[in-house]
Amino acid sequence: MPSENGRPRTTVDEMSRRLRTEMTPLDNKFSYFLVFPVVEEDVRQYLHDPVAALPEAVVALLPQVGIVLAPYLERGTPKGGISVVYEKPQEPRLLFSAHVEGGDFATLFFTIKEEQVSDYHYYLYSEISSLLSQRLPQNAVDIYHGLLREELSGEVHGEVDERSWHFKQNLLRRPVNARKDGRPFREYARHSFEDTMTLYLHGICCDIDVETGPRQLPSRHLRKRLEALKGLFPPPEGHAVFPEDLSHQHQH
Repeated sequence: MPSENGRPRTTVDEMSRRLRTEMTPLDNKFSYFLVFPVVEEDVRQYLHDPVAALPEAVVALLPQVGIVLAPYLERGTPKGGISVVYEKPQEPRLLFSAHVEGGDFATLFFTIKEEQVSDYHYYLYSEISSLLSQRLPQNAVDIYHGLLREELSGEVHGEVDERSWHFKQNLLRRPVNARKDGRPFREYARHSFEDTMTLYLHGICCDIDVETGPRQLPSRHLRKRLEALKGLFPPPEGHAVFPEDLSHQHQH
């Protein structure tokens, strides 16, 4: 275990191998390990609630997933990789999430010390959306790509988050006839799906507000995407995607 200034450092790669057999099961798909002590009532907020809010159709596509709650994650040198550390790294090196995939198991690592639970939920769903984007059935890919092609044809401005916004800008620099297919389109589509799916899952779990801004996708197009995801990945019973879903549930 190398150290920096006397601090213990373990890379997420080492840790993922070591912890696989030490995880505590949450259900038959998810397990967890606490590097950092979490009080019992917080374990529900960190683990039970966000996992219970996942649609069945999402869970079915995921590999086995281990969630590791760490004090901090630090970006190392390119050779050093990402490490779990106990003291807060300087801003450029502080990471909020990381994952290691090996075979049929994915280990997700999160910084939780001094972090809001709502921010942690965002990073958790972002990592899950990333796992999902690599495992989508063809019909889901076709539906989502179709929506994006419609948006591009209609010159719809904006995206859901910074990452997909940047990939969209890269795509828009290309000639019009080169925007609907090829690698730049697929890269943009993957990031766009991940950002939209993160928002979708986060919204099922928690009461969140979509920030408005000049880079934000217009709400009617965002709603169209969320409706498509709702059709592909219906939320579990008792959870809603849109406010009117809740009132509809109460009427039954």
